[in-house]
Amino acid sequence: MIGTLLYLTASRPNLQFAICMCARYQARPTEKHVHAVKRIFQYLRRTVHRGLWYLKDFSVSLTAFADVDHAGCQYTRQSTSGSVQFLGERLISWSSKRKKSSAISSTEAEYISLSGFCAQILWTRSQLSDYRLA
Repeated sequence: MIGTLLYLTASRPNLQFAICMCARYQARPTEKHVHAVKRIFQYLRRTVHRGLWYLKDFSVSLTAFADVDHAGCQYTRQSTSGSVQFLGERLISWSSKRKKSSAISSTEAEYISLSGFCAQILWTRSQLSDYRLA
C-alpha cells in the first residue's frame, strides 16, 4: 500500500508528508499506522479531482522556499527539512527529508539542508537556461 501511495506523490505533493511518516513504520506497523494509511486512502477518494495543472501562459520566474526543524523527530532526534520551488505560480519541485546525521544546533541543521537546497536551485536554473526559459 505504501509503495502505491509513494507513486502518487509525483502528482500530489500534498500527500508526501503523511505518506512518508507512514513509510517509516512499514516494517512493523501497528493498528494506529494501518488506520493512518486508511485515512490517506479515504482522503484520496474525496479529492480525486486534485492534482498539478500547468497552463501555457505562465511566468518563468523561479521562486523557492525552504524550512528545517532541529531534532524534530521524537525518537531519533534527527532534523527534517522541506523545500519547494515554483516557476511563476506553478509548483515544479518539492522535497521533504529526514536527515541521517544529527545536527548539534539549529544553525547547523539549517546550513546542512540549505547546501543541498541551493544545489537544487542551481540545477533548476541551469535547466531553465538550457530550455531558454531564463
